[in-house]
Amino acid sequence: MSYHPHSVLKRARVARVFLLLAFGALGGAFFRTQVLQNAEFVLVSETNRLREVPLPGARGIIYDRNGQIIAENLPGYSVSILSPTADSLKSALQSLSKIIAVDSAQQALALRRYRAAPTRPAVIFNDASFQVVSVLEERRAEFPGLIIQSTPKRYYPDGPAVAALVGYTGEISEAQLAQPRYEGYKAGQQVGKGGLELQYEERLRAREGQRFVEVDARNRVVRDNGVRPEVPPQAPQPLRTNIDLELQRFAHEYFGDSLRGAVVALDPKTGGVLALYSAPSYDINKFIGGAPFSFYEALRTDPHRPLVNRALAGTYAPASTWKLATAVLGLERGLVTMDTRMPTPCTGGYYYGRVFKCWDKKGHGDITLAQAIAKSCDVYFYQLGLRIGLTNLLAGGVKLGFNRKTGVDLPFEGTPVWFADTKYFDRKYGARGWNKSVVLSLSIGQADNAQTPISMAKFYTALATDGYAATPHVVDRPAERTRILNVTPEQLAGIKLALSDVLTRGTAAGAQIQGLTIAGKTGTAQVNGQEDNAWFVGYAPADDPKIVVAIIIEEGLHGSTAAKVATKLMEKFLKAKLTLNVVTND
Repeated sequence: MSYHPHSVLKRARVARVFLLLAFGALGGAFFRTQVLQNAEFVLVSETNRLREVPLPGARGIIYDRNGQIIAENLPGYSVSILSPTADSLKSALQSLSKIIAVDSAQQALALRRYRAAPTRPAVIFNDASFQVVSVLEERRAEFPGLIIQSTPKRYYPDGPAVAALVGYTGEISEAQLAQPRYEGYKAGQQVGKGGLELQYEERLRAREGQRFVEVDARNRVVRDNGVRPEVPPQAPQPLRTNIDLELQRFAHEYFGDSLRGAVVALDPKTGGVLALYSAPSYDINKFIGGAPFSFYEALRTDPHRPLVNRALAGTYAPASTWKLATAVLGLERGLVTMDTRMPTPCTGGYYYGRVFKCWDKKGHGDITLAQAIAKSCDVYFYQLGLRIGLTNLLAGGVKLGFNRKTGVDLPFEGTPVWFADTKYFDRKYGARGWNKSVVLSLSIGQADNAQTPISMAKFYTALATDGYAATPHVVDRPAERTRILNVTPEQLAGIKLALSDVLTRGTAAGAQIQGLTIAGKTGTAQVNGQEDNAWFVGYAPADDPKIVVAIIIEEGLHGSTAAKVATKLMEKFLKAKLTLNVVTND
C-alpha cells in the first residue's frame, strides 16, 4: 500500500505538532517543578532530610526585694527520640526499658507527645539523672534516633518556704494547648502551674531556640552538627518582687511540719506583699520534671491538706479581728464614740433570748469602745451589733470588701464568705427559722462570716494608714488604694490608739517587743469539732506603719499565740530594714 506524497507530508506535520506540544508540556512541567515550585520542593526535601530539635530556654529568674533568688535555673538533661511512626517509637521505648527504667506510664506519655507533634523529638525524660545519661551515652549507637541534650532545670533554693507563693513549672497539658492564652506553645514545653510561675507565665517564659539534625529515611540521625545555623533561645528579663525571703524563711521555720495555718505580710502604704506562706508546705522542687504519682497522691490525701493555699484560699471565721469592722460601722453611723459605754456592763455574758457568753467568764465591767477593743469584750460588741442592725451590718461588710477577693496578683484566690442581705438566712434557715440574734455572732466575727488571711490583711492596711485599703501585689507596680473607712481623722486616731492598747494592756500584752510599738488585734475563733483557731492581725511601728501582718494558726487555742509569732516577724523585718538603711547610707 502506497501513500500519496502530499498525505505523508501532512501526517508528518501533524506528528511534528504533537511532538512539539508534548515536549512543550514536558518542558513546562520541568520549568514549573525546577523553577516556579523550586522552593516548595526544596522545603519538602529538607523536611524529609532534616528534623528540628527544640532548644528550651531558661525561664526568667525571680528575685525578692533584696535581690535574693526565689527561682532560678540549673543545668539538667533531657532525653528524647526521633521516630518515623508511633509503632517505631513504641518498639524503641520497649528496647530502652531493658536498659533503663521506663515504666508503662512514661511510655504512654512519650507516645502522646509524639502524636501531638510527630515532627518533634518525643521527650522520654524531661529531667534525666546523670546516671541515666551516662548509661544511654555508652549505648547510643543502638538508638540512632536518640537525642540527649542539656536543658535548663527550674530550681527553688527555698522550695518549701515559697511553695504557696511561687508555684512550680510542669509540662503543658493538652487542655492548655487548646486555650487562647497558650497560642504558639508546643507539646512538651514547660509552663507555670501555679503561683507566680502561672500568673506571670508570659513574662517568665523563654522563647525556644532550635537546631537541626540530618536523618535518613528511617529517621536515624546521620549528622548532628553543622546542618544549619543554630537559633539560640531567648531569655526573658528577671521578675522582681516585693517579697522578703527572710520573712518567708522565718514563717516556714516557725510552722515546721506540725502546725497548720498561714501568714500574710503587706506594706500598708503600697500593698506590696512582703510574705505569703501556707502550712503545712511541701518541696515544689519535686514537681520539676514530673512528680512521682506516689508523692502527689500522698499530698492529695493528706488530712492536713498541704495543697490548699491557706493564705489565699483558706476561709476562717475571723473572730475578734473582725470587731474593728463592727467598731468602724458604729462610728461611721454616729452610733458610738470611742468613749461610749453600753447600757449593760459585761458580767461574762449577755442575755438576748438566751445567754451569749463573753470569752472572759469574769466579765469586763462597764467599759468604753476603746477599752472593749483592747480587752476584746464580746458583750460590748453584741450590743453594738444590735445598735447597727443586721441589715446595716451586712451592707457595711460589703462596703468594706468582705465579700470580695482582694485582687492580689496570684491565681486561685478564694472568695471570702459574707452575705449582702438577709435573703441568705431565709434560704438557709427558712423565713421563720432565724431571728435577729444572728447579728450578735456576726458582730464578733463568728457565724456566717469566713475571711481569708489576705482579706483581713488588706482591711488592716486601711486601719494602719489613712482609711485607704491597698490592693496586695507581689510584683512591684504602682499602688492601688481605695478609701473604705469613712471615719474622721480623730476617730481613726482613736481606733489606732485602742489597737496599740491591745499590745500594752490588752489581750496581746505578752507579745509586746521591747523598743517597738505595735498595734493589732487578737482573735480566737470557735470551730465545731476541733480546738479554737488563733488569729492576730496588726501592724508596726504603730506611729508609722511599715508592715501589716495577718496570721492564723489552726487549733492554736488563743489569739495571743498568733500575736507572739506576728510580732517576732515584724521585729525581724523592721530590724533588717533598719540595718539595710544604715548600710545604704554609709
